[in-house]
Amino acid sequence: MTRALAIEIAVQDPTGVRIAGTVGAARVELAQALALGGLTPSPATLDLSIDAARAVGVEVHVLVRPRAGGFVYSADEIAVAEADVRRAIEAGAHGVVIGALDDEGQLDIPAMRRLRDAAGGASVTLHRAIDVTADPVATLVAARSLGLRRVLTSGGASTAIEGVETLRALVAEAAGEIEIMAGSGVDASSAAALAATGVDALHFSAKRPVREDGGVRMGSASDGVGGYEVTDLEIAQGVIAALGA
Repeated sequence: MTRALAIEIAVQDPTGVRIAGTVGAARVELAQALALGGLTPSPATLDLSIDAARAVGVEVHVLVRPRAGGFVYSADEIAVAEADVRRAIEAGAHGVVIGALDDEGQLDIPAMRRLRDAAGGASVTLHRAIDVTADPVATLVAARSLGLRRVLTSGGASTAIEGVETLRALVAEAAGEIEIMAGSGVDASSAAALAATGVDALHFSAKRPVREDGGVRMGSASDGVGGYEVTDLEIAQGVIAALGA
């Protein structure tokens, strides 16, 4: 490839951070509950993951999302997010990943400014809230005007490969002034095609499910104990290999 393509892996713990380092990722997006689209990680997860990242030489960018569901937040939720942004940067994170929309489904500029300012000059990424706005290209323009570093986007589709044409339009609009990172459903079969759109980075989770069955229901979203997801080294290596082919 003639252009450097950054790799970001979405992880949930120090183990995932170490796997990202093993495959040569530039950075991780640290979150919890990736099955819900990702939520803000716990303070202990944050601290231990930053320690692991320092040891393997990857950047940590922390997802700050106070709850599952949509991205229109109450005043209390924005206050929580603001505090989490400050906590992440104080702990040593390289940046944060944020997103807030207004009642019309457009970028909530006052909330975004507040969260951006809480990062104190650290890198700020707009997450896939962009993909549920009516016009992702217009949302990109707004993100660029806020001075954000990058956007994580699937091109307004459920998976990045389905949004490939919008991704190309976003790359053209960005004109090198804000980074475009393709994410959602990125795997070994789609990575090369997504890289060919001209995006600056690829974002993927390389996760596999771990199922635990039990007779006692533990929550409204599960049958029995339920399961969870972990970062898988072989899956991550497969995506990297596909890019080098």
